[in-house]
Amino acid sequence: MRIAMHTRRGGRSRRGALALSLALAVLGLAACGDGGAPQGVAAPRTGVESFTFLGIGRETELSDRLLGELAEKLGNAAVEQRGTVDLETGAPGVLDERLPEIAALHRRLNSPPGERVEHDRTRLMYRYARSREAPFDLVELVFDPQTLRPLFFRMRFKKDDAGMVAALQEKHGPPAVDAASGDGRTLAWRKEGDALLVAVVPDQFGNPVHHVAIYFTENLQRRIAAEQAQAAEKAKGRQRSGKSAF
Repeated sequence: MRIAMHTRRGGRSRRGALALSLALAVLGLAACGDGGAPQGVAAPRTGVESFTFLGIGRETELSDRLLGELAEKLGNAAVEQRGTVDLETGAPGVLDERLPEIAALHRRLNSPPGERVEHDRTRLMYRYARSREAPFDLVELVFDPQTLRPLFFRMRFKKDDAGMVAALQEKHGPPAVDAASGDGRTLAWRKEGDALLVAVVPDQFGNPVHHVAIYFTENLQRRIAAEQAQAAEKAKGRQRSGKSAF
């Protein structure tokens, strides 16, 4: 698939309607049912979505058409094909305390600890979504370069002008995790093995900053397994080369 940049311009009224639809789309996160189901109750079901962002779910594949739709809603993307994979969201330690299954995946993707571990992945960064009247200061969408399916999404915004957090609680009931720490707060929902995290962390001036993340657990596990298989094949190749050298 060819990664392309897309830019489209519309009138002021069209952008206003788009901003409203974006807010409604985010409010629809976890619209697939009980987001407070405990971890491990049932295995993920094929063809059943868990959480979505702007209609993108765990089985959505990245395409030029999707890139164009995202450009319409979020503006131009900065595209990166290789780099680190950091699943941490909000304050350090949130995953270890609130979503240990995601923290375990983070450690596997960043082993050995303390070293810079890079991966093949397609990362789309939208830093100017506000110019499209979207209620985000930053949007990060990371996809598997082989399957083209999403690995995880992250969004950040300061004031919750659209009332997204309250709407999530009202529509989907108590989250699996609802914990306060100092001036911060963490909420998390689980569905079909995937996780939705909302971390509210004060900035240096004490103002709340909202961090939202969706983790597509099965897709992350498949990516890790594929990388391990590739590493094992490369190791075998080196062994064969060493034996034939003399």
